[in-house]
Amino acid sequence: MIKELLQDNQDSFEGALDHFNLEASKIRTGRANPALVENISVDYYGTRTPLSQVAAISIPEARQLLIQPWDKGTLSLIEAAIRESDLGLNPGNDGNGIRIILPALTEETRKTLVKNLNNRAEEARIAIRAVREDIWKAIQEAEKRGEITEDDKFSGKDELQKVVDEYNQKLEVLRKKKEEDILTV
Repeated sequence: MIKELLQDNQDSFEGALDHFNLEASKIRTGRANPALVENISVDYYGTRTPLSQVAAISIPEARQLLIQPWDKGTLSLIEAAIRESDLGLNPGNDGNGIRIILPALTEETRKTLVKNLNNRAEEARIAIRAVREDIWKAIQEAEKRGEITEDDKFSGKDELQKVVDEYNQKLEVLRKKKEEDILTV
């Protein structure tokens, strides 16, 4: 019963990690990364569409992104969407594509980015705790209905905590790696 609960909710634990990974990939480091801009919404023929679906995003140099739309008529729309985003990037339109040169990060900016990263990691920890609480409630309900014994309930709680600790440890490894990427020049 308890093992099934843990297996049934494994996707929820993995989802918290995946969401953190997605959010962390949007935080810029000293190097260019297509994930930084690929989810920016562009008004493409009246429909809000992610940039990755209307253009090719490449990295010609370490601190430069090159965005080449499949339809040259969307260059100005893509440029406007990047300017309106909260990334603070300054796109340059050369008629064939858009170049974004990422400025070097200052120490203050790096600290702000790490603080933002830590906030997103805490959101992931909260999501993991929420899944834990749901499973714990289900275990308690199963004991009240007589499906499991009190000993099973407490051994299930210990097993649940081991799984939660494992996912928190995976999260911390991901967070430390991203923090290292942000802080290295």
